Amino acid sequence: MLKIGITGQSGFVGTHLYNTLGLQPDKFERIPFEDAYFQDDAKLKEFVRSCEAIVHLAAMNRHHDPEVIYNTNIKLVKQLIEACLATNSTPHILFSSSTQEELDNLYGKSKKEGRELFEKWALENKAAFTGFIIPNVFGPFGNPYYNSVVATFCHQLTHNEAPKIMIDSEIKLIYVGELVNEIVDHIEMMEQEIGYGIVDTVFVDHTASIKVSDLLKKLQRFKKDYFEKGMIPDLSNTFERNLYNTFLCYVDHESFFPFHLKLNTDNRGSFVETVKLNSGGQVSFSTTVPGITRGNHFHIRKAERFAVIKGKARIEIRRVGTNNKLSFELDGARPSFVDMPIWHTHNITNIGEEELYTIFWVSEHYDANDPDTYFLNV
Repeated sequence: MLKIGITGQSGFVGTHLYNTLGLQPDKFERIPFEDAYFQDDAKLKEFVRSCEAIVHLAAMNRHHDPEVIYNTNIKLVKQLIEACLATNSTPHILFSSSTQEELDNLYGKSKKEGRELFEKWALENKAAFTGFIIPNVFGPFGNPYYNSVVATFCHQLTHNEAPKIMIDSEIKLIYVGELVNEIVDHIEMMEQEIGYGIVDTVFVDHTASIKVSDLLKKLQRFKKDYFEKGMIPDLSNTFERNLYNTFLCYVDHESFFPFHLKLNTDNRGSFVETVKLNSGGQVSFSTTVPGITRGNHFHIRKAERFAVIKGKARIEIRRVGTNNKLSFELDGARPSFVDMPIWHTHNITNIGEEELYTIFWVSEHYDANDPDTYFLNV
């Protein structure tokens, strides 16, 4: 079992990497890290001593004074190196640099020089080092106005703010889940090489390229169809699926759900449209007896919708790694649904006295060999 620590564990990429490593507890032991360790030499040394691999993500990329960005990022690199030297530790260090290395700004300069400092340390101490040159990263839980333009646009559109395009350039993007998989792959590839002075630079390919204005148009279409009609977009394209999953995570679930559906009735009975699709996937129907709970699991790729059409239900969701649980009560007398964002564990309980009728939509056909289902109590 490989012991891995992540500086910047609570940040955007760090959160996704930490949670993804947690899906394989038989392969990886996660060594906890707190930002305060950089202010406590003893704790930083203990952290370094405990790790076989360290992914150094801690960095500053926004500040009104570029000199502060440069000085902060170089200082963090030097502190980590000094802790390794002081404890005679040679963990495999993996470093997140940026395609901005080649641009004329102090952020890019801090990343390039930081990578070069790690390379020098690895060669002199017979350690392993991997430097990733990374394009723009987007995905769920990014901080608006900080991590990416995607995060900013998603936040603005879901909170009734007006997005503004400052420069309508072509941007090269990678989804955070794709980046995390790349990092994990290199951790595993280098495991046998630790301690042999291996230095590697990895140019991470972008997986999508789009003009800022076209990106905004896609997200505006998501908002119009989703907020007004509860409609699922076309998710057959990997980029569109990742963008939709990102968008959904910025919706204020507490105020938006449950989304009430139109109940059509006549002398024959009733009819409700539960899922409007521009996408594929799978629709299922279930009955649940009183007192029974289904679920207590999450997905990292699949989008889901639970629509209650008869009986009474309580749906609970909680973002993995947090204690913030949301609870919604739905009644089939007024058919409604709740959508499940990725990386949110969820369940549904029959809280009534009759059978509960639920329609489930999921964005992929079920595959027993790749179920994308991880069990965790809400």
